[in-house]
Amino acid sequence: MRKIILIAFAVGAALSAVAPAEASGGCGIGFHRGPYGGCRPNRGPVVVVPGPAVGIFYPGLGYWYGGHYWGHRYRHSGGWLYR
Repeated sequence: MRKIILIAFAVGAALSAVAPAEASGGCGIGFHRGPYGGCRPNRGPVVVVPGPAVGIFYPGLGYWYGGHYWGHRYRHSGGWLYR
């Protein structure tokens, strides 16, 4: 019985030396605990880039309006109708 326990302990020590566990609060690599205990991804430095202008056509994407891109726009009642 002692031999089995000793072998199990040796195998466990060998595995932990080969691949050490990197866990921050139990969330895993690239995550951390949030204020309510949930796992959140780590973020790098925040870069503020001006967003797309409304009503301008972006090749390959379409027209930006209402939070997403639209493929086509048409004149309608003095304004634009996006589809």
